[in-house]
Amino acid sequence: MATCSPIPTPPPAPLTEAAFCAWLGNAASGDAITYHRGALARETCPSLNLLSADERVRVARLSSRALKLAEAGHVHLVQRRRGFEDYEYVAIARRRPRRISPLLLPRILVEAA
Repeated sequence: MATCSPIPTPPPAPLTEAAFCAWLGNAASGDAITYHRGALARETCPSLNLLSADERVRVARLSSRALKLAEAGHVHLVQRRRGFEDYEYVAIARRRPRRISPLLLPRILVEAA
């Protein structure tokens, strides 16, 4: 009887900024995505040359987009340590705000002024 060896699965394609935004557009509250694995600060430093220039730009743009979305309240950012200089950077979708009533909006604007 012949045995079958498992077919190796190829590594997932690197996440792009557009794919990250598309994920967020379809994500439900609590959904999570790993947007990078490694040592983000070291890998985006141009003088260390840990990544190719194109890959460094991709990772920097992606992490910048994740931070902007977190500051806007759309995601929570979490970092999990997996080992020496090995971190998993995760974005968790937040609950989307309800629509603001048209009658409530002028009052909020007056309070903000």
